[in-house]
Amino acid sequence: MPVILFAVSVRRLFLAVALLSVITTSASAQNTRITDRNRIGWLTNTTTIRLYDRWSLHAEYQFRRDEWLADWQQSLLRTGLNYHLTDKVTLRLGYAWIETWPYGDYPIQAAGRQFTEHRLYQVATVQNPLGRLGLSHRFMSEQRWVTRYNLPESGRAPEETVFQNRLRYMARLQLPLFKPAMENRTLYLATYDEVFLGFGENVNENVFDQNRLAALVGYQFSPLFRVEGGFFQQILQLPREVGGRNVFQRNNGFIVNTVLNLDLRRPKP
Repeated sequence: MPVILFAVSVRRLFLAVALLSVITTSASAQNTRITDRNRIGWLTNTTTIRLYDRWSLHAEYQFRRDEWLADWQQSLLRTGLNYHLTDKVTLRLGYAWIETWPYGDYPIQAAGRQFTEHRLYQVATVQNPLGRLGLSHRFMSEQRWVTRYNLPESGRAPEETVFQNRLRYMARLQLPLFKPAMENRTLYLATYDEVFLGFGENVNENVFDQNRLAALVGYQFSPLFRVEGGFFQQILQLPREVGGRNVFQRNNGFIVNTVLNLDLRRPKP
């Protein structure tokens, strides 16, 4: 209970800061904003391998595409080690490797080149069920090393690597249909919203970094495997201005998630 109360307090503080950031950004950029609209399709897989009662491995790959599935947007590989503090609280320490391609009318980096990012990250996930409704909170801190090209004609090696910090908070709701709880062969609805905030040095334009929203329909075949998909929206602020104007991507499309849970623990005698 203290952990859940602490998580709720941190969530409220995080959302208040995020809302203030969005309001401030909107007020200052209302007349100077550029909107770049893109059509995206994301295919993801998340695998958890339970080794011991307290420990498990995390493996995740996200195949992120622009123009639905025609062109690259991003490739993300994330690995991690989980510690299950309780049945409802999980901590994770991990590493991620990301490749980002130029897409849309305004690429993320002005040089319009593909660039690499390496991350270390820490996660705390809190499950807070409310009757049939499953509510979860995910708090994430990221330390990012982003390579940068300054000119389109730059050589193969990037000119510099920029360090950035980012905080993320996601709230997810999940509701089983036609059954009192999530079990074998269960159809369900889910939705989540995640906000990203940059802080520290090299934040540049985007203290408010991005927001992601999804509305999903899923099917749990068993506790081992489930699949879900539906509408997905990504609102992203570029870390630079174009002609003195802030650039916001509004990326609408779809997402399909597959989730695999493997239990390699030895049976108890």
